[in-house]
Amino acid sequence: MCADTADTPDYKQSLNLPKTDFPMRAGLPKREPSWLERWEKIGVYDRLREKEGRTPFVLHDGPPYANGHLHIGHALNKTIKDMIVRSHQMMGFDSRYVPGWDCHGLPIEWKIEEQYRKKGKNKDAVDVVEFRQECRAFADKWVDIQREEFKRLGITGN
Repeated sequence: MCADTADTPDYKQSLNLPKTDFPMRAGLPKREPSWLERWEKIGVYDRLREKEGRTPFVLHDGPPYANGHLHIGHALNKTIKDMIVRSHQMMGFDSRYVPGWDCHGLPIEWKIEEQYRKKGKNKDAVDVVEFRQECRAFADKWVDIQREEFKRLGITGN
């Protein structure tokens, strides 16, 4: 590196870069709300359903547990399934993606038990019906959150 900036060559002028109207920064966090609003306004899902009545293709989703925020594995899995459904839609099928959630089982119970431990509460001291109701409420909360997160990924399903 040259000590004197006056002696430093300006290589910028030696590069032949293409011109583009695309912004240099995508600004996704700022632009995402307008995309979601536009998709809702133009009824993207309803427009996809215009092929209703043709040969059906239905993809019933193998459900994720409703016990936390989505992660990259969910994003990859749902994106691939969404591509399959959309490709069948483009081939003329009446394509539906039917999402689902696993709202039972140990992962959800474990989350409730973790909450009990933080409060110093013993799970065995809790009535079984009350425990199940707490698990159900917990799962319902996360289904709603994950549904919104899937919409933000552009996944179309109903």
